[in-house]
Amino acid sequence: MKAVYKTDKGRVRQNNEDSGGTFVNRDGQRLAIVADGMGGHRAGDVASKMSVTHLQELWEQSDGFQTADDAEKWLQTHILEVNQLVFEHANNNEECDGMGTTIEAVIATNHFATIAHVGDSRCYIFNDSGFQQLTEDHTLVNELVRTGQISREDAEHHPRKNVILRAIGTEPDVRIDTKTIMFEEGDILLLCSDGLSNKVKEEEMVSILQAEDSLELKASSLINMANENGGEDNITLIILEFDEHNERG
Repeated sequence: MKAVYKTDKGRVRQNNEDSGGTFVNRDGQRLAIVADGMGGHRAGDVASKMSVTHLQELWEQSDGFQTADDAEKWLQTHILEVNQLVFEHANNNEECDGMGTTIEAVIATNHFATIAHVGDSRCYIFNDSGFQQLTEDHTLVNELVRTGQISREDAEHHPRKNVILRAIGTEPDVRIDTKTIMFEEGDILLLCSDGLSNKVKEEEMVSILQAEDSLELKASSLINMANENGGEDNITLIILEFDEHNERG
């Protein structure tokens, strides 16, 4: 498994409230996380860092998973724990009132990838079948599109585009979307915060991902493009590429 993680504060924001990383457990399986924090006075970075750090610590102490059911159960259980931690911290610290974070977490094994998703960060797959978004944004605008009230074109410039309907830490409980896909040699997963997906079109993502460049260079190219297109938000991404010849990487 090849992996690269990159984050950038963008061209406008003073602070980077995104967090993330890729982490390996005792069996060499990888957990990739992108968390896009929200909340004033730097509270967003508290929420995202708390979430990533807690999951990282649990993951690095865990053994491998043989089944997708076990992977989904691990993600559900521990993301609910994270939700409780962030919610309680926000309630007990006035400066963190109302903070929260999106979460995009992927357990990648030699046979499958299990995705857990809350908020409007995204996970895409790029393979022989094309480029596809695997997650559904938990936003007001996406709900309006889904129910046929506005078009996808209208959604691009909707005044309430940033309203999120589901996040970690804003309520005592949260619904987590999970799904598992078969992950085959050469397949690429792209996890990203909306600082990338709002600024780089899908066809531009494909153009960069299919280039004969290293994952590091592809990640840098994606961030550079988001910044060239405005860079109004923090930009965070992870690229995972399955390589059966590098099973413990």
